[in-house]
Amino acid sequence: MPAIRKSLLQLLFSGFTMRRWNDKLRPVELFEIDKQAHKMIVAFLLTHIGSRSLCASKRLELQQKVVEQGLFDYLYRLIITDIKPPVFYKIRENPQHYAELTEWVLSQLKPVVQPLDPAEGGFWDRLAAYHRRTDRNQPADRILRAAHLYASRWEFEIIRPFNTFDEEMDSIAHSFDGQLNAMDDVAGLADIRKGQTTALGSLAALCGRLRFQIRWSGTSRIPETSVLGHEYLVAVYAYCLSLATGCCRARCLNNFHAGLFHDLPELLTRDIISPVKRSVSDLPELIKKYEAEEMQRRILAPLHAAGYEDLEVRLRYLLGLEGDGVTSEFDETARNRSGLAWHVPGEFDGLNAHNTDEQDPKDGTLLKACDNLAAFMEAETSIRNGIAPGILREARLRLACNLRAVTLGRLALSTIMADFD
Repeated sequence: MPAIRKSLLQLLFSGFTMRRWNDKLRPVELFEIDKQAHKMIVAFLLTHIGSRSLCASKRLELQQKVVEQGLFDYLYRLIITDIKPPVFYKIRENPQHYAELTEWVLSQLKPVVQPLDPAEGGFWDRLAAYHRRTDRNQPADRILRAAHLYASRWEFEIIRPFNTFDEEMDSIAHSFDGQLNAMDDVAGLADIRKGQTTALGSLAALCGRLRFQIRWSGTSRIPETSVLGHEYLVAVYAYCLSLATGCCRARCLNNFHAGLFHDLPELLTRDIISPVKRSVSDLPELIKKYEAEEMQRRILAPLHAAGYEDLEVRLRYLLGLEGDGVTSEFDETARNRSGLAWHVPGEFDGLNAHNTDEQDPKDGTLLKACDNLAAFMEAETSIRNGIAPGILREARLRLACNLRAVTLGRLALSTIMADFD
């Protein structure tokens, strides 16, 4: 029976404390989970563009490989946190040393990850098989490699002006450029690399800036968490809960991508904490209206004008901006035989009647639960680290109560919350 355990939630959260470019002068702290979020947003864009010619089943297969292999790499990285990338790349050049390191990493991950999907051929088996294989030149591999290089290069440009005294800067830049040039056959990458001059490049760069927006504005916490990292945490929690509750492949992927983009409008309005949103009765609706207008003006309309109408439609679906009766990203949504989106009543159980790839289901209740679960982990971790202002203690209590009341099919979240009592 699949199970979500506290240890897995904490491991996935630990990317908020894993610093990047730690041997360089940094104007802001750069964390692993933010980089992973940016990487997977770019990977989503590249996968969408690169799979246009594929049939529906092959498209989903590629999407699943990209999402899961990205998560497999993240989990691996969290275990080898103390090994600097150049040292890791040297280890990987030696097949025997890399195989020994991989087996040790898998031994550390197994007790934490395997309970999520212990069935033969399940999530754990796919993770182990991925890290043991030596061929890393399949389409999903190249998409993830291109996305990784882009996100890392984007971070490098942040620190580069502050490290002009560092003799490594020129060689690092040259290495990035050479590796990215070698990936230019990946559809969409050339457009993304042009930055603000293209709609696709502008979107990728804008998403990266969400790492600068810190959540729980005005509240002391350890660690502080960004909107970008929070999006990725919600996405991976949503994917894990989707697997544990028996969601079809399309539903699992939609829930991951909906989590990955669910706070994208905050790029335009900044993170507004709940007490402020509730302070004026009409404020939530005013904010939502403004977010929709800015999303259309700055992101969706430029994508449409640049010939990415299919990507525009996909983002609308994920963000709850499309569909009969759909009012937010937290509505259950599916498509009928004509391809039209609509709001499915009955929350999680209601959507189970449409749990097929053909109906393109996307959860709302599950996504909201994961949003709350990520916020709970932010409050819980800070309190455990000794920073516990009243607003965090109150938030932890409120979020835990809300989560205990949620049941997703065969999974009662009260069982997860019990681990934190």
